[in-house]
This record gives sequence, structure tokens and C-alpha cells, in this order.
Amino acid sequence: MLQRSLFRASRQVARPVQRLQPAFAPIRQHTGTRAAPAIRWYSDAPAAEAKKEGDAAPEAKPEAKPEVDEVAQLKEQLEKKDREILDFKDKYLRSVADYRNLQERTKREIQAAKDFALQRFAKDLVESVDNLDRALATVPSEKLSADNSDLVTLHDGLKMTESILMNTLKKHGLERFDPSVEGEKFNPNVHEAVFQTPQPDKEDGACFHTQQKGFLLNGRVLRAAKVGVVKNS
Repeated sequence: MLQRSLFRASRQVARPVQRLQPAFAPIRQHTGTRAAPAIRWYSDAPAAEAKKEGDAAPEAKPEAKPEVDEVAQLKEQLEKKDREILDFKDKYLRSVADYRNLQERTKREIQAAKDFALQRFAKDLVESVDNLDRALATVPSEKLSADNSDLVTLHDGLKMTESILMNTLKKHGLERFDPSVEGEKFNPNVHEAVFQTPQPDKEDGACFHTQQKGFLLNGRVLRAAKVGVVKNS
């Protein structure tokens, strides 16, 4: 309404001036001067409204949602990356553990293969050692005199061969044991009872006679010793 009122007032003022312009036209032509331009009136209402809008504009600051959304999005991405890192770390640790287990299992399998190969060889060799031991046992001690020097030399050579052979086998984990010489108690895990008999001068359950010596391979029984066991009761 104010704008319309001002516009009407400006038109009413401008009409008398427009009526006087034809009267002064000859004078303008004679003097060569221009007439003053018509007075125009402008309303400052839009400027006032624009100013009010400009003053009211700062109140619209709460529109900071894009920044908040961006921060939330970045936070979500960071959490996702953290989860991925934890997942990759877990997979890496599992892979390392599986690789180490594979190494240990491979070592055990290789060692088991070596032990198995040695076990087969040792079982075949044990009989030869038994035959050598039996050959030495068949020679009576009374025959080992100066009168039988050849027999003594042969016997000593066999004993030396047996000793060297047993030392070599021991280096590879194969050992021979004689329960009766060591006075061991009967153990069903390493001994095989062939017979039982009373022996008043010996402890009940002791191994007093060895029919066949036993062998251990790397601490395990390769062949149990066949023994006679004391049974007094």
C-alpha cells in the first residue's frame, strides 16, 4: 500500500512539469540548452525489504546438516576400515599359525618316515646281531686258553666286531638290553615272560634268566626281551 501511495504522489507532481515543457520549448531551441530532465521518484520500499531480508538471513544458520552428515559418513567409513583391518589381522595370524603347524607336522612326518625306515632296517639287523651273540656264547670258556690260540683269536675278533657293531647301532638309536644281567623287575611293556619258576635266593617277580635279549629304538621297544621270571609264591 505504501508503495502505491508514493507512486501516485510522484505522478501528480510530474504532471504540472510535463504541461510546462511545451511552453519552454522555443526558448530551448533558441538558446540551444536542454531542458532539465523530468524528475523521477523512486520508492525505497524494496531496498528496505531487502535490508530486512538481509538482516533476517543470518538466522538461517542451523542449516549445517551437510557437514554433520559428512562427518558421520567419514566416521562410518573409518569404522568400516577398522573392521577390515581387524579381519585382515585375524586372517594373517591364522595363516601364520597354520603355516607353523604345517611346518611342525611336516617335521614330525619326516622324522616318522626316517624312524620307520630305520625301524625296518633295525629289525632285519637284529637277527644278525643275535646270531653273532649266539656264536660267541657257543664257545666254552675253558676252551679259551693258550693251547687254542687260533680259537682265542677268532673269539676275540668276533667280540670286537660285536662291540663295534653295537656302538654303531647305538649312534643311530638302537640299543640292546639284558634284563637278567641288570636285575630288572618284570615289566610287561618291555619283557616277555617265557616261564616262571621259584628262586629262593631272588626277589619275587625278578627277571633271572634271559632267553633272548631285547632291543630299544630311540627309547621305544623294538623287540621285547624273552625272560624267565621268579615266582616264589
